[in-house]
Amino acid sequence: MEARAIAKYVRMSPTKIKPVTDLVRGKDLKDALNILKFTPGKGSTLVEKVVKSAAANAENNFDMNPDALYVAEIYAHQGPTMKRWRAGAQGRASKILKRSSHIGVTLKEKEV
Repeated sequence: MEARAIAKYVRMSPTKIKPVTDLVRGKDLKDALNILKFTPGKGSTLVEKVVKSAAANAENNFDMNPDALYVAEIYAHQGPTMKRWRAGAQGRASKILKRSSHIGVTLKEKEV
């Protein structure tokens, strides 16, 4: 059994979110939530929200024990990029890339 949650089109680049996801991969649910709560990284609040959503899905939809859950899979993939233009030097235009990402979490129960 596994429970999943995905946040799509999050307005933060995956390069800022990936170091936070690497911190909690493979950890128990309680440990992962504590790590995310006290991590000053920019994407920690977004990742925490998705992990909590996956935990709620596991408990409510699949009747899984929240004490036996761990983060089996977590990722932050590149989403669509919004392209904007800004006035540059000598009449040129410079590109601004506003990146987005998709954050996904899969929780599984430990087998005892």
